[in-house]
Amino acid sequence: MPQPLIDTAHALADAARRETLAHFRRTGLGADNKAASGFDPVTEGDRAAEAAMRAILAERRPGDGIFGEEFGRSEGTTGLTWVLDPIDGTRGFLSGTPTWGVLIAACEGTRPVYGIIDQPFIGERFEGGLGTARYSGPQGSAPLAARKGVPLSEAILFSTFPEVGSPREGELFRRVSSQARLTRYGTDCYAYGLLALGHVDLVIEAGLQRYDVAGPIAVIEAAGGVVTNWTGGSADEGGRLVAAGSAALHAEVLEILSQVAGAEGAA
Repeated sequence: MPQPLIDTAHALADAARRETLAHFRRTGLGADNKAASGFDPVTEGDRAAEAAMRAILAERRPGDGIFGEEFGRSEGTTGLTWVLDPIDGTRGFLSGTPTWGVLIAACEGTRPVYGIIDQPFIGERFEGGLGTARYSGPQGSAPLAARKGVPLSEAILFSTFPEVGSPREGELFRRVSSQARLTRYGTDCYAYGLLALGHVDLVIEAGLQRYDVAGPIAVIEAAGGVVTNWTGGSADEGGRLVAAGSAALHAEVLEILSQVAGAEGAA
């Protein structure tokens, strides 16, 4: 039955809220750099939130697998794997901006069947899958429904970084961006929630990991949106991702982004 699984997912999100808010906008919050080059931060908030979620799963669903950004993979026996990103947008978390989020997904194999995008500071939660597509926040609850009937020329496009991966990936992104009505940057997973809620039409990213995408894929698909890689294949394992509010807009954008395959392979 899906309800116990959904209840567990909300318990995970509630626990992560408590742990992340205990560190957010606190003086002296430090960060370790996980990257050999550049800056890929991790904070005590990241580690505490994932540890809290893992403790709940150990109690409620000990047979399930877990794949988390901070503590890696724990194999299970049920065929279900929980994919956890305790703070998606740690750079924003460090900066005090309220656009980071907690990502939770329940996956059968690599396929996300249910997901949550949670923004603890604002108190917003986007959930989708197993017959659910729902938003809750300070102004109440509402169904999730991606926006339809928007061509690229009228679309609002989001991406986390203006560079968008490699030079070739960036070039193709800019071709899409030049045709969109509005392009915005820097909101990490929050953009996916806004797409599912019908305020954003496109999110285009590259260089993603499985824990970056599993929750958003479930939420957006439940809201009626489309998510694939840049050549129209599965984005379940990360890499390059394009999320669109409608199949028509997705197809229009894919005509541009799929040209990446000729230069760099179809990943």
